[in-house]
Amino acid sequence: MYTRFSRISSLLLFSSDQLINSVNLRNLSSMRFAENPKIAIAQMRSTNDKQHNLSQVKSIIEKAKSQEAKFVFFPECCDYVGSNREETLKLSEPLTGQTVNEYLRLARDNDLWISFGGVHEAIRDSDTGEGEVKNIYNTHIVVDNRGTIVGKYRKLHMFNVVTPEFKFRESETVRSGSALVPPIETPIGRLGLQICYDVRFGEASTLLRKQGAEILTYPSAFAVSTGKAHWEVLLRSRAIENQCFVIAAAQIGFHNKKRESYGHAMVVDPWGTVLGEAGQQDLDVVVTTLDYDRMSSVRQNMPCFEHRRDDVYNLSYCNAMPGVPLQEQKYFFGGIDIPKETIFFSSEHSFAFVNIRCVVPGHVLVSTKRAAARLPDLTPAEISDFFQSICKVQQVAEKLYDATSSTVTVQDGPEAGQTVQQVHCHVMPRHAGDFPENDQIYGELNRHDKEPERPRRTQEEMVAEANRFRDGFASMGL
Repeated sequence: MYTRFSRISSLLLFSSDQLINSVNLRNLSSMRFAENPKIAIAQMRSTNDKQHNLSQVKSIIEKAKSQEAKFVFFPECCDYVGSNREETLKLSEPLTGQTVNEYLRLARDNDLWISFGGVHEAIRDSDTGEGEVKNIYNTHIVVDNRGTIVGKYRKLHMFNVVTPEFKFRESETVRSGSALVPPIETPIGRLGLQICYDVRFGEASTLLRKQGAEILTYPSAFAVSTGKAHWEVLLRSRAIENQCFVIAAAQIGFHNKKRESYGHAMVVDPWGTVLGEAGQQDLDVVVTTLDYDRMSSVRQNMPCFEHRRDDVYNLSYCNAMPGVPLQEQKYFFGGIDIPKETIFFSSEHSFAFVNIRCVVPGHVLVSTKRAAARLPDLTPAEISDFFQSICKVQQVAEKLYDATSSTVTVQDGPEAGQTVQQVHCHVMPRHAGDFPENDQIYGELNRHDKEPERPRRTQEEMVAEANRFRDGFASMGL
C-alpha cells in the first residue's frame, strides 16, 4: 500500500527547514481517506448570469455525489464569465461575498471537499474594503467538507496573447498574484494549485513537486485554437515530468459572442495516461480514482527527481510574498532577529531587507537564510538562489530609484570589509555624479555603519521603504 513514508526521497529535496516544517505541520496519514477515493472533475459553460452558473455548480455536485465522489473540481470562471471588462469588474465579489459563501455552504451541506478553480476576487481599498473595484484577482480556492477555505492561490501568469484567431489581454482586468502557494494537505493527497495558462510554465509545477505536490491542478477556460493544439500535450507533459496526477476541470462552449472555451476536462496519472476525459457537452462530470500505488511505482522505478543536477542547474522558490506569511517567519542576520516589517523579499534560501544606514538612497541588503560565513560555504542551490535573488532586488531598486546602474558588492571576509559573518550582498542604485570619484562608494560602504554622524533611520522610514519594495515586486511580476 502506498504511504507517505515511501516519499522520503522527495522530502529530501526540501531544505532542512522545509523538511522540519513539513513534518511538524502534517500528520502523515491522518487526513487520507481509508481507500483511494473517487474524485469528480466538472465541465461547464459559465455566462454572465451568476444564478444560472450557480445552478450548474449545484447540478454537477448532485451528479458527483450520485457517483459517490468525495472531492469535486470546478473550472476557472466557475462563478461567471463577463462580456466585457466593465461587466467583469462589476460582477466581482470579495472572497467574503455571497457567491463564495454559497460555495462554502454547498461543501458543508454535501460533506464534500471542493476546488473552485477560479473566482473573480474583487480588489477594493485595502484599508476600508470599500470603493470602486479597479482590479480583480483570478483566485483558486479549496474548501473542505466543513465549509472552510483551506487553500487560496491567485493566478500568477497573465494570458496576454495575440494569435491569428483572437486577441486577449487578461492583465487589463486581472492583477497577477505574487506567490506560488505550497501544496495543501487534503484527504486525496497534497494539492498544488495552478490555473489555466499557468500550465505553460513548467518551472512552477516542478517547484510544487519539489515542495511535495502529488496532484497538480489546472482548472481552465482554455481557448479553442490553443486547446486543439496544446491542451492534452501540456497536461500530460506536466504529469510525466513531475510524476504527479494532473486534474484539469474545464469550461466548454460559447460564453458570449466573443469567447469560446475548448472543454475536454481531463485527469492524467503520473505515467501520462489519461484516466478520464469529458465529452463535448457542458454539465459533464468525469469520475475516477487516484491510484497511489501507481504513483509510488512510477517514482521508484524512474526516480527522476533524484537524478536532477542541482550542481549544474537549480530552480528556487522566489517571490516578494512567499506562501508562508512573513509574520509567521523568523529571519536572522548575524544572530539578530530582523524585524519582519523591514523584510520585503523571501526566496527558498535568501531574503532581502532595508538598511539601517544607507550609503545611497535605496541601499538594501540581500542575505542567505542559513548563517554561512563565506561564499564558498554555500551549496550550489544556495549560490544559485542567492544571486538570482540579488538580480531581482537590483531590478526593483533601479526602478524605484530611477537608476540605470547599481553597485552590487559582496564583502566576503573580514579583510574585504565584512563585519557581519553571514553571507550578504549590498545593492546600491547609482546615479551620475553621486560621488566625486565613482569608486569612492567603496570607502563610504566600509565606513557607513561606523560613523556616528550618519544617523540611524527610523523604524517608520524603514517600514515605508520595505512597503515600496514589496509594491515594486508586485508591479514588476517578480
